Amino acid sequence: MPRPSVTKLLFALAGIGVVAGVIAAIAFNRHPAPQAPLFDPARNPYAEGIYANGIVESDQPNGSNVNVYPEVTGTVTEILVQPGERVQRGAALLKLDDSVQRASAEQQRAQADAAKALLDELRAQPRPESLRVAEAQLAAAEAAAKLARDAYEKQQRGFDIDAAAVTRDALDTAHNAWLVADANRATAQRQLELARAGAWSFDVRNQAAQQQAFEKAAEAANAMLAKYTLRAPADGIVLAVNATVGSYVGPQGAYNAYTQASNNPLLVLGSSSAHLQVRCYVDEILIPRLPPPDEIKAEMSIRGSKTRVSLQFVRVEPYVTPKISLSDQRQERVDVRVLPVIFRFANDESVKLYAGQLVDVYIGK
Repeated sequence: MPRPSVTKLLFALAGIGVVAGVIAAIAFNRHPAPQAPLFDPARNPYAEGIYANGIVESDQPNGSNVNVYPEVTGTVTEILVQPGERVQRGAALLKLDDSVQRASAEQQRAQADAAKALLDELRAQPRPESLRVAEAQLAAAEAAAKLARDAYEKQQRGFDIDAAAVTRDALDTAHNAWLVADANRATAQRQLELARAGAWSFDVRNQAAQQQAFEKAAEAANAMLAKYTLRAPADGIVLAVNATVGSYVGPQGAYNAYTQASNNPLLVLGSSSAHLQVRCYVDEILIPRLPPPDEIKAEMSIRGSKTRVSLQFVRVEPYVTPKISLSDQRQERVDVRVLPVIFRFANDESVKLYAGQLVDVYIGK
């Protein structure tokens, strides 16, 4: 049998345990008041409004952002702009290695210059120095012909006086020498006339055509050389630069290590307008509920905030396309088709929206 003091202690401990259990049950059974949400979920402000996913893009009269691809292949040697920088139309954005094409352009230029020099030479004929040479040759030929004729006439007179004084063979040799000398004189005369006439018109036209062909080849080589420097096609803001110095790119775009896609544009340009656009994709089952264009109203909810922005209707792109995946379009497999509807809104800095950002849009009337 336990002693009375031990019994009292056991009862006291049991009572303390019961009290502690009651207190713990009350404490753990309390539910804290729920915290207020950081932002309100998107709500439909219209009685019969329809919902659409939207993506922010630059304000363009047609299409969306401007994707810049090179027309040639090469290694990136210099990047001249940074994201967020404003650029003017024609400003250099990026350079590719053009050493081979530059050498080819210089070669074509040299050939064109050589062809022009030859054409100028033909058009400048006759050369004064050549004329003086031809005139001297004619004078020498005339003197030789006169000397041969005089020698023949002397032989002929001697033969006429005394046939035994000059042999027939010597007379014939003198006569032939005169004929040869006279033929040389006639040839020298024709050479002088040819020199005075200058270049043949057919040769001039042929050389002019060759010179023009070389000029066109040089222009084509220079035009191709210019394509190794990517320039801004319009005024705007650089939204993204997807290339690095040393990367190899081509008309298909640049390789992206994150998405493992090779069709990324080297640069993305947006308009520098005071407005932005929202491209909404309306599911095909909701198209019949779309209000008429002159009655369309829309409101945009920015995810993660309580901001609501009224939108201005711009246009409907009347071509229903398959719904895309915004992360990887190449692997998207869906049966839903959507209708693009474009809205615009003022690009207020307090709104803090950027091209490519997803928003929730309700469309009503």
